Order: sequence, then structure tokens, then C-alpha cells
Amino acid sequence: MVRKPKFKRIILKISGEVLVGEEGYGISFEVIGGISREIKEVMELGVQVAVVVGGGNLFRGVDASSKGMDRTSADYMGMLATVINSLALQDALEKMGVFTRVQSAIEMRQVTEPYIRRKAIRHLEKTRVVIFAGGTGNPYFSTDTAASLRAVEIGADVLLKATKVEGVYDSDPMKNKDAVKFDRLSYIDVLKENLRVMDATAISLCMDNQLPIIVFNVKKEGNILRAVMGEKLGTIIGIGETHVGKGS
Repeated sequence: MVRKPKFKRIILKISGEVLVGEEGYGISFEVIGGISREIKEVMELGVQVAVVVGGGNLFRGVDASSKGMDRTSADYMGMLATVINSLALQDALEKMGVFTRVQSAIEMRQVTEPYIRRKAIRHLEKTRVVIFAGGTGNPYFSTDTAASLRAVEIGADVLLKATKVEGVYDSDPMKNKDAVKFDRLSYIDVLKENLRVMDATAISLCMDNQLPIIVFNVKKEGNILRAVMGEKLGTIIGIGETHVGKGS
């Protein structure tokens, strides 16, 4: 019996830091190639895939702002970093024969399409991957918020947040070896406990629209497919969930 994917249309949020690989900075084409192969595998199951990529591997507006740079200018620079990452992902996908479109919230017609909701949905229906670049197009909003917004706009079934760790923890697992992972959380838990898996605006947007979030480690090969198939993975954030039971 052939198993069917749990979700028909997904939005995959990839942290910019994930793309660094072992180099510590910039884009690892080995990492981006691996992610592209997994996206292709998911596409071949008939799943419609949209992607939002962060820009933290190249530039972080918040960090630059904390060092004295004008926040608005810093955030726009961060948005441009997401366009660079999006074009790199597009190139990797198309080399594998996956038709891809990049739509940017900041208009730059020579390299991307402008973001148009109906056009994005039409691309998805035509089995193209759509990569949303440029965040929301506004300073002071994160790419997590952009992912939540686009997911709601296109009617995605789930937001998959791909990170470097196994899920959501009660403290930073990169700094605290005794950090405890949550298997399930409600949106309110995330906000109340200030767990910082996504910013409050992004979580609130998902909560208002009952959009489930799965936070998982994208560095483990096959995890994108596992998440799409509905296997137990990472941390699930959604309506009616609770952190009463912590996982391993």
C-alpha cells in the first residue's frame, strides 16, 4: 500500500544559518543541494511546496542595528540577503529539473517576479516550487513572520520550520546540554513561556488562522519527507496542543 502525504500544500521555512554548513559563513552548496533533493522528493509525491529562506548566513539586520546601524536600513539589507539565498536555492532546484519561481516582496524585476498571491498559487498548481524572498517587504518584521503570512495567504496546510536542532527546547540546546525538548506545544505555551522558536507576531498569526507548525532538524537527511508524511518528528505547535509532556 502506497502511503499518502499528510499535507497537500506546505510552506517550508529554512533558517539562513542552516545554509552555512561547516564553513561558518555564506552558502554551502552541499547543504543547499541536499535540501533541494529532499524538496524534489516531496514534489514527486504531488505535494505543492513553497519556501521562505532566511538571510542570517549573510546578514542579520537585528545584529547590525544593535551595533548602531539604522534599523530600517539594516532590515532592508537583511531582506536582500534572503534574495541571494533564494536565487541560490532556485539554481540548485532547477539543476535537478524542478521548475522554480522566486517572488520577492521587494520589486527587482531583472532577477525575480514581484510577489503576487494569485500568481504564486497558480505556480503551485502547475507543480512549480515558489520561493518567497524579501521577507514581508517591511522593516521590523522577521522572515518567520513572512513565512506565517505567506502560508496563510496561499492556504498552506502546515508551516515546516527547518532548523539546526531537533525541535523546541526549554533552553538553548546549543548552550545547555541538559535542555529538554518539547514534543507538543500550544501557541499560547510558546508565547507565555517566551520560547523564541519564532517571534510573537509569527506565532500569533498562525494561532489566529489555526495553522500548525512543525519545528524539526533539517540537517538529518529525509526529515522534510518525514514531516510531510506526518511521522512523529521534532515539535508540533498547534491548536489544542500542550507542553505537559516533554519529550526526549
